[in-house]
Amino acid sequence: MDLALLRTFVTVHRAGSFTRAAALLGLSQPAVTSQIRTLERQLGRPLFLRQARGVTPTTIGDELAHKAAPHLDALVEIAERGLHDDSSVRTLHLAGPPEFTAERALPALSELAADDGQAFALRASFGNAEETLEGLSAGHHDLAISTVRPRGALLAATALCDEEHVLVAAPRWVEEIGAGTVRDKGAPVLENLPVVEVHESLPFVSRYWGSVFDARPAASGTVVVPDLRAVLACAVAGAGLAVLPRYLCAAALDRGEVQELHEPAIPPLRTYFLVVRTGTLALPHVARAHEWLHHAAADWS
Repeated sequence: MDLALLRTFVTVHRAGSFTRAAALLGLSQPAVTSQIRTLERQLGRPLFLRQARGVTPTTIGDELAHKAAPHLDALVEIAERGLHDDSSVRTLHLAGPPEFTAERALPALSELAADDGQAFALRASFGNAEETLEGLSAGHHDLAISTVRPRGALLAATALCDEEHVLVAAPRWVEEIGAGTVRDKGAPVLENLPVVEVHESLPFVSRYWGSVFDARPAASGTVVVPDLRAVLACAVAGAGLAVLPRYLCAAALDRGEVQELHEPAIPPLRTYFLVVRTGTLALPHVARAHEWLHHAAADWS
């Protein structure tokens, strides 16, 4: 079987589209389509179901990708490093949410990347779960941190750590509503407070309200900024209440810059997953980073 056809097939499988695969491979879309048809004729089975937007692999297509992709990745590894160049430094491409990646993952991996003997170069990119998992599937990243566990056999995920969410505000808001009021009266007492969030849909506040109060928030975002670190800065400045990961606001809580508005018996949690393409843990630099992050995460929860 022609390895070029398999490479095109795996790229289409990961990209979910002939058009995206063609861009990744530097080929025309007709060329990609022709190669997939050739492979399908050789196997005597369809590998993809054509849809209005992209393609979906058949059962045979998924099985072939699961078997072939790790071996193709290993061949790429050999080609990139060179058969006799054992001293070359591999580059690890990491993707994940900006705040967690910057505050947790990168400091841990920077220590590993500086280690002697088996060091690797490190490149990072930020994005939401959908973007990072799509990029991982397409081969743009080696390792992804996601709050969504992917489905299917192409990507393998392991739980990394849990993140506790806390409801905070500047001290003046705590004084205004009164200590213990949220515990006694619940969510209604918070409805007139301004809200700081990362998106108009209030993802963090809505998740907290649903988990703790079994309700939906009545307020809308007063300040909306697409980074939790900016949300914290606005909350410290008194812009309104915010729901934040505890690790991110722990220092501000210790300094008294923000205070917890409510301390539920069971705090809301969000799980982070460490995700790789199936089979790529056979690559030493990916395996070391994967193991190191799991080791570091033992101190994060």
